[in-house]
Formats: sequence, structure tokens, C-alpha cells
Amino acid sequence: MIKTSKVAFVTGAASGLGKRTVIELAKQGINVCLNFLRSEEKAKELARSVEAEYQVQTMILQGDVSIFNDCSRMVSQVVRHFGRIDILINNAGPYIFERKPLVEYDVQEWEYIINGNLNGVFYLCKLIVPIMRQNRWGRIINFGFERAETAPGWIFRSAFATAKVGVVSLTKTLAMEEAENGITINMVCPGDIAGKWKELDIHEARCYTRDDTPIGRSGTGQDIARVISFLCQEDSDFITGSVIPITGGKDVLTKQSINNKKYFCEN
Repeated sequence: MIKTSKVAFVTGAASGLGKRTVIELAKQGINVCLNFLRSEEKAKELARSVEAEYQVQTMILQGDVSIFNDCSRMVSQVVRHFGRIDILINNAGPYIFERKPLVEYDVQEWEYIINGNLNGVFYLCKLIVPIMRQNRWGRIINFGFERAETAPGWIFRSAFATAKVGVVSLTKTLAMEEAENGITINMVCPGDIAGKWKELDIHEARCYTRDDTPIGRSGTGQDIARVISFLCQEDSDFITGSVIPITGGKDVLTKQSINNKKYFCEN
């Protein structure tokens, strides 16, 4: 591991894919700021763990990325402490697990999903890109979903899908605007990675077979985090404005459509 002075800001960092991303960045010797909304103890535990194992500095930041004032406060805290932000991982984003049609969303739910998944990315990019410009170097990684770049329909997920498709355009636009400043912006689109698999290693997934995934195993948080880790390196500078699916070859949205046909038949 080569220690650096670089600082990463990871949203939704206390668990799941955010946690695995923190670990992979710490392996590179990158100092990590862990944002959380409610999971303070998990964030503290993860911070202590990567500090001890990888000798990096950490900082934990409570805040809701759907609220601009929270984003502004957190960024100010990081800059006061570290003096810089080099990497932004926009992992956090609210999600409604209940399957329901667009007309059944109330206005508050819709606004929260859009604010958390789209506006929050704008808030943090607006605040952090000028900081990255000072060093003429930066890496921003946004999260999407399978085929988000094609603006597909996603039944019963209208608010989330709408927000993430918006982030695709934001990613591509910002990539063009900031290329001359040494800042790259990309999107990763995880496939069907759920539950415990979000925090597990690749070698653990290889112990089990899955017939519904062409590659034959579950995806893991490490699959996602290792791609993010590469995109944050110096030699990834030719990759920008890209939307990268990490799915094991599985067509997740088609599966969802089949399941929803069954839902309609049963109801």
C-alpha cells in the first residue's frame, strides 16, 4: 500500500456498497471521510477498522445528502480538517422497497427520492468540484442501475429510475465540462447485489453457484468497489463520462418485468 495525501468523501459509507468502497480506497492509502445518516456506530466501527489496518486518516460525517445545507456543512468540515477533497463517491440515495405505481407516490416521497438521488449529487458536485479544480485533479463516481444510460422504464420504481437516469446526463455533462481541469466523472451500475452480498468478498461468492446469473455466481460489494478503486487511480484518466455496468451478465430489468407480470396476474 502506498499512502497518499488524497482525501475521499464517500456518502452512505457505513454499510453495504459504501462500506466496501471505503475499504478499497483505504487499501490504496487514501484518507476517507465517511458520511452516514443514522448508522453512527457502524460508521465509527468502520473508521476505526480501516485506520488500524491501513494506517489512513478518517472522519465521520452525519448528514442527509438530500438537504443542501447538510451537504454544505459536511464539505466545510472536511476542508477545515484535511484542506482538500480529491475523490467524491455518490453512493447514498433513498429507495422505496414497496412496489407501487407512480400515481401512488405522495409528493413528499417523490421529492425525497429525487432530492436524495439526483439533487444530492448536484449539491455535492457543486460544492466539491471547485475544490478539486485547485489541484487540477479529481475523481467523481456516481451510482446508477443496469441500463440507466438508455433511460429504460422500471415498473414500480418510477421515482428512483427517473432520478438515476438524470444522474446519467449529469455524469456525462460534467465529464465534458471538467475534463480540462483533470477531473473525471463516471458512473457504476451494480447488478443484482442484495443483502449480505453487498459487503462480501468475491472469493466468498465463488463458493456458491447461481443459475440466474450468466457468470454463475452472485455479485458482491467487492466487485463494485474494485471498479471504483481503479476509476480513482491516476492511470484511469482516459476514462470519463462512462457508464459501467457491473452485472455478471444478468439482465436485471427483464427479470423484474417478468416478476411484475406475475404480480399483476396474482392480483
